[in-house]
Amino acid sequence: MGDFLLIFFISFTILASKVYAQQNYSGNTVMSCKGTNETATSASFLYSCNGEKFSCRAFLIFRSLSPYNSVFSISKLLSSDPDDIVHINNISRSEILGQNQELIVPVNCSCSGRYYQADTSYVISSKYDTYFLIANNTYQGLSTCSALVHENIYNPLDLVPGLNLRVPLRCACPTRDQSRNGVKYLVTHLVTWGDNVSTISTQFSVSGQSTAYANGISENSVLNPFTTILIPLPREPSSSQTMTIKRAQTEIFYPSKHKISYSSLFIGVGTGVSLAVLCFILFIVLKHKKENKRAEVLGKRRLEKQKWNLPEHVLESIVGEDRMIKVYEFEELVAATENFSSRKRLGNCVYKGSLRGKLMAIKEMRTDISKEVKFLAKINHYNLISLSGVCKYHHQSYLVFEFMENGSLKEWLFKDDNPEAQSWNCRIRIALDIAGGLDYIHNFTAPAYVHNNISSNSILLNRHLRAKISNFSLAQSADNEGEASPSMKFVEGRNGYLAPEYIETGQVTPKIDIYAFGIILLEMITGKGAVFEQDGKEVFLLETVLESTDKESKIQELTDPRLQVKHPLGYIIQQTDLVLRLVKLCAACLTMEPERRPSAAEIISTLIKIQSDVQN
Repeated sequence: MGDFLLIFFISFTILASKVYAQQNYSGNTVMSCKGTNETATSASFLYSCNGEKFSCRAFLIFRSLSPYNSVFSISKLLSSDPDDIVHINNISRSEILGQNQELIVPVNCSCSGRYYQADTSYVISSKYDTYFLIANNTYQGLSTCSALVHENIYNPLDLVPGLNLRVPLRCACPTRDQSRNGVKYLVTHLVTWGDNVSTISTQFSVSGQSTAYANGISENSVLNPFTTILIPLPREPSSSQTMTIKRAQTEIFYPSKHKISYSSLFIGVGTGVSLAVLCFILFIVLKHKKENKRAEVLGKRRLEKQKWNLPEHVLESIVGEDRMIKVYEFEELVAATENFSSRKRLGNCVYKGSLRGKLMAIKEMRTDISKEVKFLAKINHYNLISLSGVCKYHHQSYLVFEFMENGSLKEWLFKDDNPEAQSWNCRIRIALDIAGGLDYIHNFTAPAYVHNNISSNSILLNRHLRAKISNFSLAQSADNEGEASPSMKFVEGRNGYLAPEYIETGQVTPKIDIYAFGIILLEMITGKGAVFEQDGKEVFLLETVLESTDKESKIQELTDPRLQVKHPLGYIIQQTDLVLRLVKLCAACLTMEPERRPSAAEIISTLIKIQSDVQN
């Protein structure tokens, strides 16, 4: 009986560690490309969404390897703020990192369905790229092959250069139990040769027991190279906890009963000397080429500085050799837009055109662009529009952006004969994308920013109907939160989106973006604009809802009829509960008192819960 109880106790303890641990260690199953998340969560896919919060600040450990060996290239690859990387790693913005130098990369980690992930994107650069190589080589195991297959529509055999992939990165938030024990952050660490729970825990100054618990393993468990392990920390990681990893070297041991012949020794020494001479020659050649290339880059910079009259610090961020932002010749823009013909016009001062083999959006600017360019050069997030390049010609400036195939949210939402707009799932996903972009600029840039011009016109949709925030011309730092804007701008298209405190006093805080988001969400529920025409006069959508005595009936009346779901037998399925939950979120965002409005992270959490209940 005693033996039975002992076995039961051991079995129960092991089972409990698997159930209540933060996550389960994946082992070598993470290398498979056949994983699925259709039935249950799997450690070989991503980390499960079992934390106390739906969104949190997390950290990744990335090892610098060319071409990802600078702050700019790594921040772009992982969609992290370069200023955050510079600060937390105590390095300079222009520093070129050594091979295999560990870098701490802060990310925004959020629930997406059953899994936590930090979203980034990757443009395929080689015909030899595969989901497996991208996950395990480019991203060093911070993503998984099966997660890439699931997140993207492209067949694994159809990957070609130029395709833009969505990449979910492995991250997680602390569980309630971990939070009680003082854990505030989780670091995703890539296991390498010789690593074990004890050595990794010592590196981060935490107990092996807490690391083992965080991963559902014992302190003596074997860790496989190229897999990830979570490190629970009571405070943010610091540069003192990173290290440079030397590549594993094969050691040859000779049994003592065998003697090494002198001929073998001479051959070995001769080979070593030859390799040393060859390496020295290669070093001299490469150094010479590098110096020539550097001289060429400096020459180009001098030329560009002669062409541009933007501030020098902006120029450095644009034409720095580590940035992907290009400086285009005006003649290129003329050729791409057929001399800015109406046939290429997308909207007011925006044109489409093929530049260097890629379809882009070209925006003509009549105002000073240095502030906007400086901001766009700093940010890198999947839900924010990406600036590709710039051009200045006489007194005119041009910004070149990634091309968004489905145009603005306003155009898409109110377009006739649009079957894709009939899905609640699609609209909620767009709302989540907008909230994700706002969360990034409000909480994960240094300093934090306020967009100050959120509307359905400033939200653009790509061909997969993923939303990106654009038009940052009015963006400003939140460092002066609560102060009145020095120059209140009531530009065309903002009517109906402006928060009451901005209209009254010019007060600019992240909460004015939240108010505007509430209006956009109301637009997506009703299928009507923030300001629409009724009986020959302009009507504010919000006022229409607020003035009704029977708000529930008014909401049902105003709900976009395209969102009605029909049962196979023909009758309409009522979705009152879903609509009311979304309207309650709208009401919270549109509260008159700014401090009572939810944060972008809280909006994300609410929308994820709603999304999980949507069936169509």
